[in-house]
Amino acid sequence: MRTAQPDLVVHARRAGEHEDGRGPRVGLIIAKPVGSAVERHRVARRLRHVARTMIDDLHPNDRVVIRALPSSRHVSSARLEQQLRSGLRRASERLGKQR
Repeated sequence: MRTAQPDLVVHARRAGEHEDGRGPRVGLIIAKPVGSAVERHRVARRLRHVARTMIDDLHPNDRVVIRALPSSRHVSSARLEQQLRSGLRRASERLGKQR
């Protein structure tokens, strides 16, 4: 499942019962178009901090990848959190309908 937001894209998948279900997993993609190494690391730290607050809301078999878009370096952490929550909520609704 892919949900697009103005400053990031959330990819989510629910692992099958036969796969390792040791809890949800979250990964980040911060590519060079986001900016210099310093800017990319800053965006990654902000996204990790925001994602940590949402980990308990995820299903134990969820696998989530957050891809930062170049505009993500200019928005506040609160805005990133709002977009991530929205993207995860939409992806979760779609994943729930598949099963």
